[in-house]
Amino acid sequence: MTLFSSYVQADQSFRFAYEAPRSDTQHIAAKKFNDLLQEKSNKSIKLSLFPDSTLGNAQTAISGVRGGTIDIAMSSSSNFTGLEPKLNVIDIPFIFKDREHAYKALDGEIGQGLLKSLEAQGLKGLAFWEVGFRAFSNSKHPITKPEDIKGLKIRTNQNPMYIQAFSILGANPVPMPLSELYTALETKAVDAQEHPIGIFWSAKLYEVQKYFSFTNHGYTPLIVVMNKAKFDALSPEQQKALVETAQEAGKYQRQLNFENEEKIIDSLKKASIEFVSNLDTTPFKNAVSAETRKAFIEKNGDGLVKAIDELAK
Repeated sequence: MTLFSSYVQADQSFRFAYEAPRSDTQHIAAKKFNDLLQEKSNKSIKLSLFPDSTLGNAQTAISGVRGGTIDIAMSSSSNFTGLEPKLNVIDIPFIFKDREHAYKALDGEIGQGLLKSLEAQGLKGLAFWEVGFRAFSNSKHPITKPEDIKGLKIRTNQNPMYIQAFSILGANPVPMPLSELYTALETKAVDAQEHPIGIFWSAKLYEVQKYFSFTNHGYTPLIVVMNKAKFDALSPEQQKALVETAQEAGKYQRQLNFENEEKIIDSLKKASIEFVSNLDTTPFKNAVSAETRKAFIEKNGDGLVKAIDELAK
């Protein structure tokens, strides 16, 4: 008996939008998501994939999902904080000590609560995927201590936590979409950027940057969301298939990121990128953690921060 033997519904095709290029693990995992979903839904649901900002930047895609012109999108959690400020807890610098800590928080009660909070904005949160631990690159000099960031024009997203943190460090944060970043670095409109090494590689930012420092100042997940009305219109079996396969594909993508990291480092060394590895991140944490935590707690209370800290023990 197949999953859908007791329920007949017209085949569904959903448009899935994201900013990452085709070479990124996000796109590879999106194809995996589509394969798993067709199998689990007995081919009653399929995805049409739109990588590389084809349907617009992150905010355009999220707005499209809310309005129903796009069915599914994925973007970094920070791009949803304007809709749900509590999601900023994920972006407090150094709140996660390692991958396992982040996964435990996001895949458990904390993460599920955060996904559910998006429903009031017309979004059904399906799963957390991964951008990863963030690191600095720049065209000026190696970053080995917080003072090295002072004066740099650094691209970031519309994330109040990171804007505040980089301002504390004396940098000039410049929010802009990922789709505009390469040109901004190439033309020296900005000096620096901060993304996990996978994005640094797949977006070819190494072509216009020289120095890469493993500051690991924040962990960023992706959130895969669907238009809630369209999700609610599906059969219970189809809803279950969407959620389960989105989560499975997310775990697949996390594993890909982990496995690819050393290969990417080797390739970047051949491209003459200068790495600062084994960096003592404690001075960076001491510089920004207290103030950014305080800013979040003043607006949202301390419950989520305490719950995440408890999982690190």
